[in-house]
Amino acid sequence: MAAFELIDLAPARDTFLEDVLSGLAATPKALPPKYFYDARGSALFERICGLPEYYPTRTELAMMRCHAVEMAAALGAGRTLIEFGSGDGVKTEILIGALRPARYLPVDISREALTASARRIAARHAPLPVTAICADYMSPFELPPAATLPRVVYFPGSTIGNLTPEDALLFLGRSREIAGNGGAMLVGVDLKKDPARLHAAYNDAQGVTAEFNLNLLARINRELGADFNLSAFRHVAFYDLLRGRIEMHLESCCTQTVTVAGRRFGFAAGERIHTENSCKYGLEEFAALASAAGFRPQAVWTDPEQLFAVHLLRA
Repeated sequence: MAAFELIDLAPARDTFLEDVLSGLAATPKALPPKYFYDARGSALFERICGLPEYYPTRTELAMMRCHAVEMAAALGAGRTLIEFGSGDGVKTEILIGALRPARYLPVDISREALTASARRIAARHAPLPVTAICADYMSPFELPPAATLPRVVYFPGSTIGNLTPEDALLFLGRSREIAGNGGAMLVGVDLKKDPARLHAAYNDAQGVTAEFNLNLLARINRELGADFNLSAFRHVAFYDLLRGRIEMHLESCCTQTVTVAGRRFGFAAGERIHTENSCKYGLEEFAALASAAGFRPQAVWTDPEQLFAVHLLRA
């Protein structure tokens, strides 16, 4: 019989409006990427993951199929598995099958997606106890008593690349505390590679990534009563070689004024809203970052083309 529990630690106050207003008032303008993932945004991202240009998802999935047994052997069975970002759960189920954890605790801010994924895993892997935690894992949150030691923190999907290296260091430090003494972390990391391949991955021929980026403005219109004209903005994504990251922006195609919740924001032609970073790392570079956060890098797995890596870090 499936054992499922939901713990809601989501902030009582919705900060979407506050974050949008402060982001559009900033210089340069910027919006937090966590707001990409409304229902339509999540569906568009699932489409992105299947695009021929977008290598990270299929590469990491193939790696988990090839190496999950090795990873599990290095970690040891009977651990509490804590996952940040529930996603579709495919890679997680591969790891669960190999690791045979004592308990699974997925953590995500999207209650609907979290509940659906966690219930499905609970049903497929019964009698594995599943405790879903609705919380913003990028901020400190309280673990329930069920999160007994030893623990493995799982952070797949190269989401850590959305953080600046400084924020990634802080996040890894909090993850080290969550893992606890004797704990470990498995984290997916996108590797530095040919800029042309990176450019193609974020500027797909079908325009799905552009639609995903522009959907953020559609969400602001719908939920906050704004009047963004989506046809007056365009998707811009490029690789910054010096910073080692993809940057995504929404660029104003003309001089215009947009109103959000009664506040007016002017845009010059060519002015951009910075919507996301996706940092890429070298193997040694990320290992050094993890070490600075208090982890001891133990092992790393890569694909034959050296596109992606999964690091095993000891707390």
